[in-house]
Amino acid sequence: MNQLAINDVSLVISFALVLIAMAISMKEKLGLSKDIIYGVVRAVIQLTIIGYVLKYIFQVDNIVLTLLMSLFIVFNASWNAYKRNPNQHKHYWKTLVAIIISTYVTISVLLLSGALKFVPSQVIPITGMVANNAMIAIGLCYRNLYQQFHDQRQQVLEKLALGADIKLASRSILKSSIKISVQPTVDSTKTVGLVSLPGMMSGLIFAGVDPVHAIKYQIMVSFMILATTSMGAIIAGYGAYKEYFNDHQQFNN
Repeated sequence: MNQLAINDVSLVISFALVLIAMAISMKEKLGLSKDIIYGVVRAVIQLTIIGYVLKYIFQVDNIVLTLLMSLFIVFNASWNAYKRNPNQHKHYWKTLVAIIISTYVTISVLLLSGALKFVPSQVIPITGMVANNAMIAIGLCYRNLYQQFHDQRQQVLEKLALGADIKLASRSILKSSIKISVQPTVDSTKTVGLVSLPGMMSGLIFAGVDPVHAIKYQIMVSFMILATTSMGAIIAGYGAYKEYFNDHQQFNN
């Protein structure tokens, strides 16, 4: 079986790619150098810590630890999606509910179908994968809701004045925001295999798995990401648009 040969020297040499990015940023005065360094340092620290944590959890193979790690991922994804919502009247629990439902419905289907086994080496990575995609989609939905409510404030007020309830007055904004948040996933699905060989498939190929066999796993991943992002964006969107109105169906200031 083929294995990637990555040692400390390889990592140091690959760091040159980061220096190239920093050099471009400095030359073009993009102001990204500090963000690049911060991102690299944070990524190295986080990945190192999580590597040792996962190694321990995989060795112990305990149901409680597996669930706790899965919930840790979901709570962090929810917090990051929540922070991307510019609305000052936002509620964290709505984001948490959206990611919990979308993530665990997907994982439950995979477990019941036999495509996934309840072992930490499978449940934890898949949780991270689907929760991350839900987080990105929900963040996009929140930002677009905020922007469109700001740009179309007058139109919404006119609809309310004509007797529409907040759902009817917000329908076009809500539909547009959900569509925009899911569209990147749809576009990625359209080009998978033609433009990109995604993480699941590439990882299996690197590990020596037959590419034809790896394709089945990637198809499954595409299905679950589409389902998760769609559910997450819809649940979060229908919860978030109400936060732009008060109990009297008026715009919040």
